[in-house]
Amino acid sequence: MTSPLLDNPAWASLTGPHARFAEKHGRVLRYPVDVAPFLAIPDEFDVDGWRDVAELAGPGAVVAFSGRRRTPPPSWEVLEQLPGVQLVDDGVADAEDAEAVRLTAADVPEMLDLVKSTNPGPFLPRVVEIGRYLGIRRGGALIAMAGERLRPPGWTEISAVCTDPAFRGQGLATRLVLAVAAGIRARGEKPFLHTSAANTNAIRLYVSLGFRLRYRLTFSAVRVPETP
Repeated sequence: MTSPLLDNPAWASLTGPHARFAEKHGRVLRYPVDVAPFLAIPDEFDVDGWRDVAELAGPGAVVAFSGRRRTPPPSWEVLEQLPGVQLVDDGVADAEDAEAVRLTAADVPEMLDLVKSTNPGPFLPRVVEIGRYLGIRRGGALIAMAGERLRPPGWTEISAVCTDPAFRGQGLATRLVLAVAAGIRARGEKPFLHTSAANTNAIRLYVSLGFRLRYRLTFSAVRVPETP
């Protein structure tokens, strides 16, 4: 039995361990726009809630959220509704990695370049402030990384798992996921992660590492109307 906090992890993070990052308007929360792209919406949400989103984000802004599929008002443009899955720790054999190094703000330009070439999902310049990121270098160049993002109480999300295409097939992603999981476990928390439901290779890898499928969700992106 896993925590119901994982049904709405962005909300649980911003009302819990990441509360210091929360920007609030009415009933909605979000991370600073250069930290993480996610809007946090309470479980009970209505038309007035969408008004709060519009006032927080501003006219024409694109907002992203995940969880159960939600239908915005007719005047809003739905840009994406992507099926996803959430996987949780079910006996992950975590392991520290001697080659993995802690990444900091000084490494962000290289991290952004790696994300651009691999497209693991949203990654913004200040996300290193909300969790521990590890990387592997070869010849001084950053070739693989993984880190922590959402933190519902008792849990931490593993995110931005990516490897330079020239170095794939060497098990680097596996090593980094297990190393990040070891750091999470050392705090007395459990790891979880998200990926696209279509990314069957990643799902197969995570299940082989000791994660299990917990929840099917939708990654959504919508555009706020230019006029109220």
